[in-house]
Amino acid sequence: MEPYIDIPRTVIPKPLDIPQLHLKQPSAYVPSYKPMVVPPADLEAPPETKTEDTATEQPEPPKLQIPVLDIQMPLPEPAVVVTAITTAVVAVGATSITQTLFEPIKKKVQKQLQAKVNKWKENQKKKKDSSPKSKTE
Repeated sequence: MEPYIDIPRTVIPKPLDIPQLHLKQPSAYVPSYKPMVVPPADLEAPPETKTEDTATEQPEPPKLQIPVLDIQMPLPEPAVVVTAITTAVVAVGATSITQTLFEPIKKKVQKQLQAKVNKWKENQKKKKDSSPKSKTE
């Protein structure tokens, strides 16, 4: 008999079935604008056209007459007056509220600080009295 040789064989697994992905081509929004036409600096109307008077005169702002001093003061616009009044009311209200809230806190802190200052002064006085120079005099 012939000698029998057992040669090992490698078992290769079947490949995995991986689905292929189809990606869309990317797109982007490209902004566009209408070009602005700027007229040349030497642009004039043709001689046969008539020009319209489109200039409107603005009314003169109201003024307050002060008779004794003979002075006219311009009145501010209503929006400016409303803004100034609102700001003043808010400032006064905030100040009044915070003052009533912080007044007790302020008094307590002042008492504590004054107590510490008084204690420090007493300690300084005791040190001065117990110093060697004061005993010899």
